[in-house]
Amino acid sequence: MGLSYCAAVRQGTDQWNQHYHDTEYGFPLERDDELFERLVLEINQAGLSWLTILKKREGFRKAYHGFSVAKVAAYGEEDRARLLADAGIIRNRLKVNAAIENAKRIQAMVSFLDFLDSHHPRDHAAWCKLFKQTFLFTGGEIVNEFLVSTGYLSGAHDPDCPVYHQINDLKSARRQSR
Repeated sequence: MGLSYCAAVRQGTDQWNQHYHDTEYGFPLERDDELFERLVLEINQAGLSWLTILKKREGFRKAYHGFSVAKVAAYGEEDRARLLADAGIIRNRLKVNAAIENAKRIQAMVSFLDFLDSHHPRDHAAWCKLFKQTFLFTGGEIVNEFLVSTGYLSGAHDPDCPVYHQINDLKSARRQSR
């Protein structure tokens, strides 16, 4: 078995993964557009390295109007064609279609954050079933990484990683403020 993500980062990794590990991975998100961004990025990572996605992130942000759920949900065929021609993102028809359709499904919710919170906690299998019923292009690994990366499932950081404790403090503060 390979090194955990934290161990690999501590051994020295590229700047992209280092920054993501230290400032985003496993941190709870508060806004629907942020959650949508993470879902789109995780969907696009399928079959590719996370480093590829991190390097293309700004391209995704630009192409998907800052991951505005409302704007992406309103995309039509012109936008779909624009995305499929954009070399700054992953030009996969299934992934592009999933981003647009998932934005529509999120927009139909009161709040993506409230949707996630209302189903928390669940085990991995129950989350996978829920996501399969709710979203497109969300297999087990995508659901797992989305939920780990947003703090809904544990495992983002090793207990001896300094970021682990920082995230636990943020989660505690969030629970107390609700």
